[in-house]
Amino acid sequence: MSLVMDRTSAQRGLGIGAIVLIVFALFVLLGLAGIGFGSTWISLDKVVHVIFGGGERSERLVVLQLRMPRVMAAAIAGAAIAFSGYLLQRITRNELASPGVLGVVDGAALGVVLFLALYSNESNALTVPVAWQPLAAAIGALAAITLVFILSGRQASSAIRLILFGIAVAAVAKALTTIFMLIGPIYQAAQAARWLAGSVNAIGWGEIQIMAWALLPVVAIAGLLARELPPADLDDVSSRSIGLNLPVYRVAVFAVAALLTAIAVAFVGGVGFIGLIAPHLARLLVGRARFAGIVTSMMLGAMMLVGADLLVRVAFAPTEVPAGTVTAIVGAPYFLFLLMRKDKTNG
Repeated sequence: MSLVMDRTSAQRGLGIGAIVLIVFALFVLLGLAGIGFGSTWISLDKVVHVIFGGGERSERLVVLQLRMPRVMAAAIAGAAIAFSGYLLQRITRNELASPGVLGVVDGAALGVVLFLALYSNESNALTVPVAWQPLAAAIGALAAITLVFILSGRQASSAIRLILFGIAVAAVAKALTTIFMLIGPIYQAAQAARWLAGSVNAIGWGEIQIMAWALLPVVAIAGLLARELPPADLDDVSSRSIGLNLPVYRVAVFAVAALLTAIAVAFVGGVGFIGLIAPHLARLLVGRARFAGIVTSMMLGAMMLVGADLLVRVAFAPTEVPAGTVTAIVGAPYFLFLLMRKDKTNG
């Protein structure tokens, strides 16, 4: 019997590994396509050649300076937001939990816009280094998710209660963001307006470096916290019996999830629904396997934002349409579908 169970477990592990490899291959292909497609088509073999140091000067300019930064930014930010959503869904045991639904995205956006409003002079020039922008986003995100859980009180484990307060907090944050955008002055106001909808077209290698270095320690901490996620799926009493201080652990997970989203949103704007859809799709593909679920969620999140940016770049050229509009158009109906399905299950 034990041998049969071990063989079944090994076969399941091989199946999950194959799925992860397939998703990775699709992610690489989509990334190359994101670099190749545009006003000037560059074949995928030429893209690879340029990445490894070859290619003509014009091709290197287009690939390395114009397209690759936006693909890299979309991939990093999408992965971070998806990881955040994965943590939130697992710790709340609620497939509807996500950074956008819980007000984290709009809270981070408010933090950034408030930062730009406070530290812009009359000439719309920033009076402090833009490197402080992720900190402003983090403060806004943490404030938003803290407010949601304070308002939810002792019933914070209730899915509907969390969602309702999250939507309310997000609406208030969005309204305040609009007010600050109107009363200004706002550093690069036109770019900020597109940024609020989620856009990666204006990102360069400097911003990518800041985002990557800021995310690195947070992802490491999130990975350590994720090692305890299976016990956290149990109820409070069961978790205490195995020595896990669940209230403290929840606070740590919420804080790290908010930071992951805040840093990403600080650079790519208010991209919605990636943190909702990517973990859910990953769970459908690999089940509740922890490591595979995290990796698959992050790759799917990266693919969603890279794909959304590629779609708007090709479909609406030469107009720069924010990639966040695509994620919102796809994500909103998906969220309603999950909400109605959960309501039928509970009903």
